[in-house]
Amino acid sequence: MKYQTACHLFHEGTYLQSYEFFGAHFQDDGVVFRLWAPYAQSVSVVGDFNHWDAASHPMCLLPESGGVWELTVPDLSAGEIYKYSITRCDGEVVLKADPYGFFSEVAPNTATVLWSLDNYKWKDRSWCAKRRLNAKKAKPVNIYEVHPGSWKTHEDGTHLSYAELADTLVPYLKEMHYTHVELMPIMEHPFDGSWGYQLTGYFAATSRYGKPEDLMYFIDACHHAGIAVILDWVPGHFCKDAHGLYKFDGTNLYESTEHPHWGTMEFDFAKPEVLSFLISNAYFWFEVYHIDGLRIDGVASMIYLNYGYDGESRRNKYGGTDCLEALEFFKRLNTAIFKHFPYAIMAAEDSSAYPLVTAPVADGGLGFNLKWDLGWMHDTLSYMETDPYCRSQFHNRLTFSMAYAFSENFILPLSHDEVVHGKKSIVDKMFGDYDMKFDQLRLLYTYMYLHSGKKLMFMGNEFAPFTEWRYYESLEWFMLDYDKHRKTQDFVRALNKFYIKEPALWEKDHGWDGFQWIDADNAGQSILVFRRMGDKPQDDLIALINFCPLSYTDYRIGVPQNTTYRLAFNSDDPAFGGSGFAVKKSAKAQKTPCHNQPYSVTLSVPPSAAIILKPVATRKKKAAAKKTASKKTSRKEK
Repeated sequence: MKYQTACHLFHEGTYLQSYEFFGAHFQDDGVVFRLWAPYAQSVSVVGDFNHWDAASHPMCLLPESGGVWELTVPDLSAGEIYKYSITRCDGEVVLKADPYGFFSEVAPNTATVLWSLDNYKWKDRSWCAKRRLNAKKAKPVNIYEVHPGSWKTHEDGTHLSYAELADTLVPYLKEMHYTHVELMPIMEHPFDGSWGYQLTGYFAATSRYGKPEDLMYFIDACHHAGIAVILDWVPGHFCKDAHGLYKFDGTNLYESTEHPHWGTMEFDFAKPEVLSFLISNAYFWFEVYHIDGLRIDGVASMIYLNYGYDGESRRNKYGGTDCLEALEFFKRLNTAIFKHFPYAIMAAEDSSAYPLVTAPVADGGLGFNLKWDLGWMHDTLSYMETDPYCRSQFHNRLTFSMAYAFSENFILPLSHDEVVHGKKSIVDKMFGDYDMKFDQLRLLYTYMYLHSGKKLMFMGNEFAPFTEWRYYESLEWFMLDYDKHRKTQDFVRALNKFYIKEPALWEKDHGWDGFQWIDADNAGQSILVFRRMGDKPQDDLIALINFCPLSYTDYRIGVPQNTTYRLAFNSDDPAFGGSGFAVKKSAKAQKTPCHNQPYSVTLSVPPSAAIILKPVATRKKKAAAKKTASKKTSRKEK
C-alpha cells in the first residue's frame, strides 16, 4: 500500500490494519520504522545498535502525510531494542516506546524489542473454520477468568510462562469443562499492581510470560482443547508513564483529559487517528493472535461525560451527558469486528443501565453482543450474605433481575473485582459458620448456572479459598488437600459438565422463550421455582431452589407436562459435601393444577439446595430423537 493511501485511511479513522504500516517492519532492504508525531520538531530511532545516539538515525517527515515520520535501517536483527528519540514541540527531548511495537523488554525495562510475528505456524485451522461456520449458532458460554501471573507460580514464586500455562492451565480448563478462558490484560504494562489495566503497549503481548510465539502457542493449545480465548481490553484510558503515549509529541496527541479517579489519561475519541489506533488494535488481536473475543473494560467510564467528576455537570452539544464520540467509537468498533469476525464475543463491562448496549448498531444500539450483569452480581451476593431465616424480607433481590434480564444479552460475572480490596472471597461472603458457607456457596453457584445469561467465574472460585486474590502470588492450591474445598471443586466440575450437556441452559438464553416462572412469589419459604427451555420440549428443566436451611417432604410444584420427571442434578449431593437428605429420584406428574401449570409433582426438598428435574423421554420420543440424530449424521457424512 502506498504511504499516501495508508495515511489517508489513518487520518480518516478507518485504517483497520494500521499496525501493518506503523511500527517497525522487516523488508528486503532493512527495517522500516514509521511513527505518527505531527507536532514533533524531530524524531530519531535509537537503540543499542547505534549506542542510543539520536544523531545517528534521524527520521524523515513524509510529505503531505499529516505528521508521519519514516526511516529504513539496514542490517538489523530480531531482538534489537529501540525507542524513538522525540524532540517535542516544546523543545524537550523524550524517549518513547513504539506505540505499534509487537514486543517489549521485560519490566521494569521499557524499550521496544524488534520482532516479527510471522514465524509461528498455527495448527488451529479446523477450529477457525468451525467457529466461522457456527458463528450464529447458540452455544454454551462458561468463562474461566484468569490472571496469568497468579493462577499458579513456580516454587520460587516466579510466573509460569505462556508455554507453561498451555501445558498446565489448558488441561485444567478441559478437565473442569469450561468453554472459554478470559485473560486479564496481557498487553504490555509497566506496573504489576495495575493487574494489566494501565497499558503502554497495546500491540505487544507482555514479555513477563514469554515471547509472542509463546502466547500464540497457548491460544493454539486452547483451540486444540476446544476452548475459546477472550482477552480483556482497555480502550478507555492509558497510564502516564514517560515511555508511553502520554504527551507523545508534546501535545495531547492520544489523550483528552486525565481521569479523576484513576490518574490515567482518557483517549480522545474525537480524533480519527485514535479511532484507527484502537479499532485496528482490536482487529489485530483477532487477526494475528486468532483470539475469539474481547471483554471491553470500563465502558461506563467512556460513555458518560461526568463519570468520576463528582459534582460537575459536563454536557455534550445537545445538552446531554453522553460522550457522543465514545458512543460512535463503540459503534464503529463493533461494526468492524463483526464484519470480519462474525463469531466474535464483544462483551461490555458496563456498570450502568445505558440502553441498547447489546442491540445491533442498525437498530440504534452500541453493537456489543454481551454485557456483564453487575446488577445481578451485587443483588445476589447481598442476598447470600443475609441470614437465611431473614431472607424473606429481601426476596425481591432474587426476582428483580428477571425484570430486566432480557433488556440486554447478559453475562453473569463473579469476577476478580469481587474478591479483592477487603470484599472477601466468594465463599467467605456466604452467611454462616464454616460448614454452612459451603452449602450456601453450592446454592449460589447452582442458582447462577440456572439463571438466564452466560457465566463467568474468576480463577479459584471453583475450590473456594478463604483468602482474597493476591496478584503477586499463586492461588492457594494446597486448599484442595481439605475435604470441603476438594468437594467444592468436584461440584463445580459436575455443574460445568451439566451446563454444557443441557441445551435448555443456553439455547434460548436471552429471551422469555427460554425462561418461565413457575413460582416467583414464595418469599415466606425463600423458594424459587422456574422452568428453563431449549428448542425441544424434552430438553426442558424444572429448577427448585431452596434458599433456607429447612427441608420439606411432599412439596408440590406445578409442571407443564403430563410425564415423569427425573432428578437431573442435586446441589445437596453428599459427593459434593451436601447433607444427604433423601431426595426422590423421580416424580410422576399428577392431574392437579398448581402454580398456573396444568399438572404438578410432589418433591422432597433438601435444605439450602437446588434440585433440577428433567422430563423422562418416552420410548416414542426417544425413537423420534434417535431418528432425527441419525438424519443429521447422514447429512454431515454426505
